[in-house]
Amino acid sequence: MSALSPFHPLIQRWFLREVGEPTDAQAKVWPRIAAGEHVLLTAPTGSGKTLSAFLWAIDRLATGTWSTGRTRVLYVSPLKALNNDIRRNLLGPLDSLRAMFAGAGTPFPSIEVLTRSGDTPPEDRRRMLRHPPEILITTPESLNLILSSQAGGVLLTGIETAILDEIHAIYGTKRGTHLITAVDRVVRLSGEFQRVALSATVRPLDKVAEFVGGHELNGGSHRRRSVSVVRSTDSKAYHVEIRSLDSIEEAKDRDTLWEELARDLKAVILGNRSTLLFVRSRNLCEKVTRLINSDEPEPIVYAHHGALSREIRGEVERRLKRGELRGIVATSSLELGIDIGALDEVVLVQSPESLSSAIQRVGRAGHGVGETSRAILYPSSAHEMLECVVLARGILEQDIEESSPVVGALDVLAQIIVSLVALEEWNVDALYEHLRTSEPYHQLRREEFDLVLRMLAGRYADSRIRDLRARVSIDKLDNTIVARKGAKLALYMSGGTIPDRGYFRLRHRETNALIGELDEEYVWEASIGQSLSLGTQSWRIEQITQSDVYVLPGRAGARDVPFWKAEGRNRDFHFSIRIGGLLESANRIADEANLKAFLLSQAPMDETSAARLAAHLLLQKRHTRCDLPHRHHIVFEHVAAAPGATAGGNQLAAISWSFTHSGGGGSTDPTRWPSRRRGRTASARPSRLSRRTIASVSFSLTRSQPKRFCRSSPPLPSKNSFANDSSLPASLAHAFESALAVPFCSRETV
Repeated sequence: MSALSPFHPLIQRWFLREVGEPTDAQAKVWPRIAAGEHVLLTAPTGSGKTLSAFLWAIDRLATGTWSTGRTRVLYVSPLKALNNDIRRNLLGPLDSLRAMFAGAGTPFPSIEVLTRSGDTPPEDRRRMLRHPPEILITTPESLNLILSSQAGGVLLTGIETAILDEIHAIYGTKRGTHLITAVDRVVRLSGEFQRVALSATVRPLDKVAEFVGGHELNGGSHRRRSVSVVRSTDSKAYHVEIRSLDSIEEAKDRDTLWEELARDLKAVILGNRSTLLFVRSRNLCEKVTRLINSDEPEPIVYAHHGALSREIRGEVERRLKRGELRGIVATSSLELGIDIGALDEVVLVQSPESLSSAIQRVGRAGHGVGETSRAILYPSSAHEMLECVVLARGILEQDIEESSPVVGALDVLAQIIVSLVALEEWNVDALYEHLRTSEPYHQLRREEFDLVLRMLAGRYADSRIRDLRARVSIDKLDNTIVARKGAKLALYMSGGTIPDRGYFRLRHRETNALIGELDEEYVWEASIGQSLSLGTQSWRIEQITQSDVYVLPGRAGARDVPFWKAEGRNRDFHFSIRIGGLLESANRIADEANLKAFLLSQAPMDETSAARLAAHLLLQKRHTRCDLPHRHHIVFEHVAAAPGATAGGNQLAAISWSFTHSGGGGSTDPTRWPSRRRGRTASARPSRLSRRTIASVSFSLTRSQPKRFCRSSPPLPSKNSFANDSSLPASLAHAFESALAVPFCSRETV
């Protein structure tokens, strides 16, 4: 039987004519969806997952199985920009199907597709309530706001299917908890409906399926919904290459490195029709964009990150899709499946924080079915070259880390409770049982629930924190709870789980158009008349108010790039474990030639890059006079005084197994140490090195006790048994020994 057989004959004909034969993912998932099962579909990028979910819903509407005039399909994704793409990509097929049905003399219903987000104008929201769209596209935050209003809830009384796209992006975050509790709340309005979750990279699938399904509440008892896991067997082909620059070895001049990198990146961009470059931070995004465009009559790449306005980001996306741009330099803002057209190649400048993120980014190139995703990895230091070796191998093996949901988040729970009781009075016991239908709160203890209720009822209202004033009223005689006046407004202003970073809005002084956002600390240091570079444009600051910075176009070539705080990201545990494993293997090889051959066997890198990394690791061993830090060996560095014999005080720093020694000042040459005078780096001298002590100890980290360091045999060295010329002070040695027995909050902290 054909995979298309459950569909209307005209829809079958349209699909074969416009799309072609179904992919493996589509062929496997359609029978499950047609049978009404809850489904989690995981498949490589470009395998038609989103169309798989929507086509069956369109078939039900087209054949009259689902009546129109009510919202039947709820689509939720974590990105507003992705939602706009989905709407545009649905309107085309709907118009084509309408024409095909008209040509065959078969009526085709009016199917409206609308988006609801923070950017939706108020008049469009009101029109949506009067004339509900058949397909509603929204975000987790907007879905919760819809559920928090009496009028908005009317939209969700006829849902037949909920499509949860890019589930991997929020599964392990509080946004995921916010989303899935909202989906479970829709059940109270619409009754049971089908859930279809889509993901490109996620593990473990059984736990994600439980997260998506949740629990049904029947007569006071909970029953887990069954979710079918559909995994495509289509394999994604990757071509990954690691390139290192000569400037990596010149650590004292970082500007030289970025200038050489920009020249190399420009050559890559000009050799392709379209290229997407990923960097770690917004500041670096702006810097790389400026360097690539320097000496060019017209910009060949544009910046794309979250601090630029939605209008600018959208225009950049459209220009690349139309072929007017050669490339985009982006942060994680383009990691998910926003439609920017076909890409020839992806470039990763520095390594991302996880393997799944790297696979997602590389998958943006060669997005079509059967195409090869091509990527180049550029490390900016010898240490990052080590990360890139692990990253490249992980991409080729498609080895992604396991994710886990945020369980029992009480801050999110407080928001959900206020949202529920703002609409109606609840019995406290019934409220508790309803919350437990969502997987993140299924194991919620009644004691925790009651404590949150007491906080919301004003237990801490006498404190100096205004936000702890009473939000709900609890009637202990009737055992009911209802929201107080003003609670709903506080809920609307909360922003869900996305923090308010207190950014200043950057506006055009003459038109008041929003250009982007600036960090509060950057604005504090800025001054009137200062020029800055943002979004491939130079701006001159004209006025600074309490919340806005007004600018006009400034002189070309401004070199001042804004910074944004809190952009640093930590590697996840899985990525770090793989780095530790590589270091452990490299530690057993003492010969440089053999170490170079070993590194060449681990990842697609040239001989020059392998030689540089091998020399770096051996230099580390010679300098510390002990093994490389790795999974079962930790190295501590004791600094008795700062470089240059200035007063520094005792410091004890761990050279963790997840990275190699960098000298503390960003330099990856272990013979270079940082100077505290204006961030300069000075060459090491014997007098300075004599003030440093490297101490090492072997230990093991077991998965049976993931939250503790475990001492191994032989036991820890005594206070006076540390290697090297001098020993640690007794107090620091004691702290060193104690550190290996201190429990950690989570495995990722290790």
